[in-house]
Amino acid sequence: MLDTLRKIKRFFVSVLIILMTVVIFLSIVELAYVIVRDIISPPVLLLDIKELLEVFGLIMLVVIGIELIETVMKTYLVEGVDHVRVVLSVALIAIARKVIILDLHEVSSLSLMGVGVIILALAFGYFFVGRVNKD
Repeated sequence: MLDTLRKIKRFFVSVLIILMTVVIFLSIVELAYVIVRDIISPPVLLLDIKELLEVFGLIMLVVIGIELIETVMKTYLVEGVDHVRVVLSVALIAIARKVIILDLHEVSSLSLMGVGVIILALAFGYFFVGRVNKD
C-alpha cells in the first residue's frame, strides 16, 4: 500500500515539474519579449528605471521558478534531503526578488523594516538549520 502511494506521489510530482517547466519556458518567452520591446521602443537601446526594474523582476521570477523546480525535485523525488533548508533557500530568493523590484518611493519605512526582519529571520533560520545538520 505504501509503495503504491509513493508511486502516485512520484507521478503527481512529475506532472507538477512538467507544468512548472512549461510555465518557466513561457516566462522566458515573456522576458525576451519585454526586453526586445523595451530596447526597440524610443529611445532605442536605452531603458529607464521602470523598464529595468520590470526586466530584473522577470529575471528573478524565472530564477525563483527554476529554484522551485529544483526544490520540488529534491524534496519529493530524492530521499534524505533537508526539506527545511531547501524551503528557506527558495524563500530567501523570493524575498531577494522583492527587494530588487521595490520602488523605494512607494513603500513605507515600516514595510521596509518588515522586509528587513523577514530577511534576517530567513537568513538566521537557514544558518541555524545548516549548523544543526552538520552536528
